[in-house]
Amino acid sequence: MTLNEPPLIILDTPRLRVRNWVESDRDLFREINSDPKVMEFFPFRRSHQESDALLDKLNGSIRDTGLGFYALELKHSDEPIGFCGLSHPNMPEIFPAETVEIGWRLATRFWGNGYVTEAARALLDFAFNEKAIPALLAFAVEANHRSTAVMKRIGMRPWPQMDFDHPRVPDTHPHLKRHVVYAATADFLGR
Repeated sequence: MTLNEPPLIILDTPRLRVRNWVESDRDLFREINSDPKVMEFFPFRRSHQESDALLDKLNGSIRDTGLGFYALELKHSDEPIGFCGLSHPNMPEIFPAETVEIGWRLATRFWGNGYVTEAARALLDFAFNEKAIPALLAFAVEANHRSTAVMKRIGMRPWPQMDFDHPRVPDTHPHLKRHVVYAATADFLGR
């Protein structure tokens, strides 16, 4: 599947479509990756070229494994707003290879509407019921209270014994190194 193919809908929520990426999403993806507010808890912003390469990689992962950070689209307008998805964190020094994380990012103009919470709840069900993933993790910079609030709202619980210093955050950004970990399993969410 390339970005020129029609969207593949992963799932629907009342207000959103969760789908693969299409070519017309590039501008939004570039916006998200260069916005200082969205990227406040990351040590870098991405150029357009870097964003395009990452978008292609994300769509390749969705195509090859069924997992990835999927595009979020408003149903009423077909407008992309950001992403929410399931992915392997690829940090073998921190997590076992089979670990799956749930993560998200939205363009700032869509913040405060509950879209991430809606998509993340649906993806928890999808992970446990469709993909038979036994547990999901989410992690964020300790001070990223917007993300940890979503983790709590979707029923994830802190897992402090797994909190870690992110190996890909340079020492020049010590305030971004410490990450807190939240976890969910189908059992303790009652699914």
